[in-house]
This record gives sequence, structure tokens and C-alpha cells, in this order.
Amino acid sequence: MTDDAATAPTCLAHPFPGQPHAPAGCAAARGLDGRPVHAAALKFFWGPMDCGKSTMALQMNYNHARQGRRGLVTTRIDRSLGPQVTTRIGLAHEAIEVTDDLDLRALVRGRWADGVRVDYLICDEACFYTVEHVEQMAELVDSYDVDVFAFGLATDFRSCLFPAAQRLFELADEVARIQVEVLCWCGREGLLNARVVDGRVVREGEQVVIGDTVDTADVRYQVLCRRHYRSGDLGPRD
Repeated sequence: MTDDAATAPTCLAHPFPGQPHAPAGCAAARGLDGRPVHAAALKFFWGPMDCGKSTMALQMNYNHARQGRRGLVTTRIDRSLGPQVTTRIGLAHEAIEVTDDLDLRALVRGRWADGVRVDYLICDEACFYTVEHVEQMAELVDSYDVDVFAFGLATDFRSCLFPAAQRLFELADEVARIQVEVLCWCGREGLLNARVVDGRVVREGEQVVIGDTVDTADVRYQVLCRRHYRSGDLGPRD
């Protein structure tokens, strides 16, 4: 063995069943989906409610799948309260519900053991995942060479970061705010998600309470600019 061979990096990616280990110096090696080994990344796409996060998640899944890549779609506490990703423009896709005790690494390994290739994960509502789930996402990228695309809110109704979102900001290879603009009732850009109960903005309570943006909901959320979030002004009443 030459000195160069001894010091060459070893591929850490766990191969798909039947796929040989990539050789040392595997940066030029390619997986079954044709992408270079070690090209995987953890990307976090965030924004306030109504900015199209779930829509973008489904579009991302479609774009990768149509090029022959195979992925899993996961979610947690979708507005439908079911194991699916739903959007306010009517799109939906079945998904794996992420529970506290679900290990994303074991999920992928289990699919591989069943002979199912997994090239990427779409993680919708990632703000509701646990911090440990985010650590697992990073390990899937670094040690398994699986892309992870996470979508979610950054802050809760108190304008505080969700723990999982904070960890995604800290660990992600790429963080991008979704560019679909959401407007406050005043016309300014909407930045913050206000929780509304009985017609007023509330600032205390459980961090996660299921609600929607429709006016008829017992607990609803309204995107406001910072000025009107701070003042609690929900705008003119009809």
C-alpha cells in the first residue's frame, strides 16, 4: 500500500444492499442514483404560515422523483392530523408520521434492508420534530449520504425559535427563507405567526397547539408584521 493510498479518505456512506462500497478517495464515486458520493446535504427551508412550505416540499419530492431518485416523505402534526402532507392549495401526499421514538436512521436502514433504495428524505413540519431528529438528519447526510430537505416554521406564536428549527439553523448546510411573500393585513410583509383565541392575540400557552388560518377555527393563527404582532392588532373587523 502506498502512502497516498493509506491517507486517502474512506467513504462513510452506507451502501444500498447489493451496492459495493465505494473505493478510497470516493469523492468521484457515484451512487445508484447517479449523484456523486458525499454530495448529500441537509437543507432547511423556512418561513411563516401560508408561504408555501408544504407546497414546496411536495414540489421538491416531485422534481427528484421524476429524475429517478427515490425518497421518503415524512411529517409531524400536519394540519390534517393524519399521516400525509397537505397544502392550502389542495395538494396532498401520503407521508410517514414522525413520532418521538421514531429514529430516522433506522427508518432508512429498514427500507434498505427490505431492498428499497432511499436517496433523500422530505421532512415537512420539521419545526415540530425533536432536536434528536435533527441530529439524525445530519447523520443521514454525513454517514449515509442521504439528502435531507426540511421544511418548517422558524418561530412559534411567542416569536421564539422552535428547538428543532434552532438546531436546523445551527447544523444545516443550507438555510433558505421561502420567497413567497405573505402579507400582514396592513400590507407590510408578514413575519410572525400570532395565535388568536376569542378574537385576541394570546402570548401564553403550550408551544404547539393545532390550529389553522381560517376565521372559524377555535384556535387560529394569523401572520402579522412585527409592528402589529407586538401591538396585537389583528386589523379591521368586517
